[in-house]
Amino acid sequence: MSGWRRKLRPAALPAALLAGGIVLGGVPGFIAGFVAALLGIDRVLDRLHSFGGWGMDDAGRRFDRLARERRRHPSRCAYLAEDAGPAATAKRVRLGVMPIPVASIAGTVDPHKAEAFDAEFRPPPYGRRRWSEMCHAVQAGAALPPISVYRHAGLHYVRDGHHRVSVARALGATDIDADVTELLPAGS
Repeated sequence: MSGWRRKLRPAALPAALLAGGIVLGGVPGFIAGFVAALLGIDRVLDRLHSFGGWGMDDAGRRFDRLARERRRHPSRCAYLAEDAGPAATAKRVRLGVMPIPVASIAGTVDPHKAEAFDAEFRPPPYGRRRWSEMCHAVQAGAALPPISVYRHAGLHYVRDGHHRVSVARALGATDIDADVTELLPAGS
């Protein structure tokens, strides 16, 4: 679809309703014209300020693209068990909230999230609405709370904030704020 057609597409329904209202005339025509005006205002505000439900289209398209990529390149999210192995015996040192590179996020400490998200933190199909709302909020300028991670061997494993990581990756963020707890080898 050419650029000018894509730009005019949001105006198609309000224009059709307005034309139908003029043809109908009377009370039905007035109602159709009124609805056309409301839809037109909603779409203009959405374009200017990302208000309303129509602005979710871009976030939905991004989610759909991630879902297609996930089907084409299936992979598993790395899992760091908290109750076994080095994490179970590690000394925990809370470092506080700081920006960390998104690329340093290697996996999760939640076994259910390790099943739900893939290695690229592409979201599960059932998370479409939540993911899209979060993506839309970030695109509109909202600041999301920091994620929570463990740092182990120079890599980060998500404790809380899997969808935020997914959205950050999808939007090309280089850093994300995180509440970091470092796992040090026992006896350190």
